[in-house]
Amino acid sequence: LERRKEGRGRQGGGRQGKTVSAKSGIQFPVSRLKRYLIQGNYADRIGTGAAVYLAAVLEYLTAEILELAGNAALENKMKRIGPRHIQLAVRNDEELNKLFSGVTIAQGGVLPNIHAQLVPKKTARGPTS
Repeated sequence: LERRKEGRGRQGGGRQGKTVSAKSGIQFPVSRLKRYLIQGNYADRIGTGAAVYLAAVLEYLTAEILELAGNAALENKMKRIGPRHIQLAVRNDEELNKLFSGVTIAQGGVLPNIHAQLVPKKTARGPTS
């Protein structure tokens, strides 16, 4: 009887290489971002450090937005984040609002806002006797 080797890939049991994302402890794909930077013709030479930095910044921004959007979803008693929650998260945060100032989020709606002049004035009543 002939025995088959289980699994595929390289023979010899060599150690698999670690991805750049794993080495840097980032979830975003560093190699893919580096490829996009090269294809974009932003510079003649692109170092790996630039792609790692870009991936880290994008991951941080994503985590920040998702955390705020998750809080907005919980406030609305929902378990799933939708475009409306992302819109509320971005527009209620001063820095994210500045970053996303020229961005339209589809199906996001607008912040609830009633102009002060449209609210009926409360009349001051004296003591009634």
